[in-house]
Amino acid sequence: MLLLKKSRTSTAMLACAIAACVPLGARAGPPFLTDDPEPTETGHWEIYAPFIEGDGQHNSFQGSTGVELNYGAVRDLQITVGLPVDFSHDDNGWRSGAGDLAFSAKYRFYNNEAAGLQIAVFPGMTVPTGTNGMGAGTVTGLLPVWIQKDQGPWSIFGGGGYAINPGAGNRNFWTGGLAVTRKLGERLVLGAEVERQGADTDDGRATTSLGVGGTYQLQTALTVLGSGGPTFEDRDGTSGYHAYLGLRLDY
Repeated sequence: MLLLKKSRTSTAMLACAIAACVPLGARAGPPFLTDDPEPTETGHWEIYAPFIEGDGQHNSFQGSTGVELNYGAVRDLQITVGLPVDFSHDDNGWRSGAGDLAFSAKYRFYNNEAAGLQIAVFPGMTVPTGTNGMGAGTVTGLLPVWIQKDQGPWSIFGGGGYAINPGAGNRNFWTGGLAVTRKLGERLVLGAEVERQGADTDDGRATTSLGVGGTYQLQTALTVLGSGGPTFEDRDGTSGYHAYLGLRLDY
């Protein structure tokens, strides 16, 4: 997953292809808000396809579907492209359109397999390709660092970075999170997380999101992913929600 919370609902995904079965590893990232430092294996693809990826309050929400392509270009380097279709709903009804095109590159510069520790940078940007009022309408970016520690069936990962969010009334902000997962058997991974994001507009508020989620590998190269939980705004404690449900294809 990549870029800001508003952009994150613009980097959703749609899988397409058939591949041989691959074993379930200690992957992090989607469906969690918090990302991880592990790149896609060299010469392989990870294709994410959420049925829904979004957030909101009551009957007002925003989200996306589409496709996110991750390719292991060379050792320790993953190239990611997000091709989204965004949607939103409020008291005025539904609205949808193309979202902003997203690009990012994950580079793992430290990987100590004996210690189970890895660190990566994952800079990314969006290009304003949205239609019908979707997307940010300008170039945005995120400059994060992600760290992961594995110990047997347990993984703890997290980090964060600085979000570049230009535009009238907008502001740059810091964002980050921490997640813990545990592998249960050969196919199931469950976990919990907390994420913190600063205010992204002049009159906005910082938020804290809590979530639980997991992944389950099917008998094919497909893995089912799901997560969700509440989001709380600072000061008055106004609550909302976030949710993710989708598939991952590995080949």
